[in-house]
Amino acid sequence: MNISKIEWNGYRAVAMEAGGWEALLIPELGANLVKLVHREKKLNILRTPKDDELEFFAARPQLFGLPLLFPPNRIEDGTYTHNGKTYHYPITIPDQNNHHHGTLKSQAFTVTRTEIGSDYVEVEASFFSNLVNDAVYSYFPHAFECRMSFKLSACGLEHRVTFVNQSDSDMPLGVGYHTPIMIPFVEGGNADQYKLRMSVGEKWEVNDRTLPTGKRFPLDQTEQQLRTCGLKPTGCAIEWPMTGQPIEVDGKPYNGAIIEDSANGVTVYYQVDDQFKHWTFWNNGGTVDWACPEPQTWAINAPNLDLPNEVTGFQTVAPGQSWSAVSKIYAR
Repeated sequence: MNISKIEWNGYRAVAMEAGGWEALLIPELGANLVKLVHREKKLNILRTPKDDELEFFAARPQLFGLPLLFPPNRIEDGTYTHNGKTYHYPITIPDQNNHHHGTLKSQAFTVTRTEIGSDYVEVEASFFSNLVNDAVYSYFPHAFECRMSFKLSACGLEHRVTFVNQSDSDMPLGVGYHTPIMIPFVEGGNADQYKLRMSVGEKWEVNDRTLPTGKRFPLDQTEQQLRTCGLKPTGCAIEWPMTGQPIEVDGKPYNGAIIEDSANGVTVYYQVDDQFKHWTFWNNGGTVDWACPEPQTWAINAPNLDLPNEVTGFQTVAPGQSWSAVSKIYAR
């Protein structure tokens, strides 16, 4: 077990080792966990920036590691109104006039706690948004604290995110992860031998701006493979926004993604809290060596959808209250 402060390609980083696993955390760029490997099993699960990708990583950190999205995915015209307050986000997709993914993924977090136990290590990093630290506050005017903890053990990674509303009004909350899983993740593996399952239920209809129309449809025969036998995650372009619905694993309800390397007999589990009620599966055209099962607590553009909160996942956190969710990545 070990936690060490290192420099990694110009970034101040935290290296973690426990239970055969190794991880690398970049607090100053969204507290992004950019590496998760198991040396003995020869697993490399998350997409790590290569030496010639560092500038791209700084500009688009959501394409590497385990990036936090707040809010997840798109906001129509970069704006919505809740309880008489209008929120204006920067337009980040000009041709669609949409905002996407928030800017918390790019902000500097501070390491606020480290712990080395008998069989685990844990690192916590925090971000405080307020009038002075205003990179997020300038368009989302709520003082809040975001804490993320990363616990590494023989069981893999346990990741907890907590938001504390330090403002005097209800704070809208939508959280997601844009997690690029390496395909293949086994050294020497063959991407054609990989299958992906996900706890998805229905597919959202979207318009030409990739925004939900409000209609949902049953999964077609190909999409249904995500729930049953598994779907090849690369090879053809996929961008599917879907609702969540548990699948069965070991006789129990399971929320998350499961990626199997059938040739090597290794399966990676990306298990998420049941508060993540929506998913987007995206593979960047299908020609890259990674794919993103993206869990979201609310649907794309949830604050602007004319649907009940129970459907969209839109929620708020009351003043002085907190919200937490846990996800795990492990292998069998």
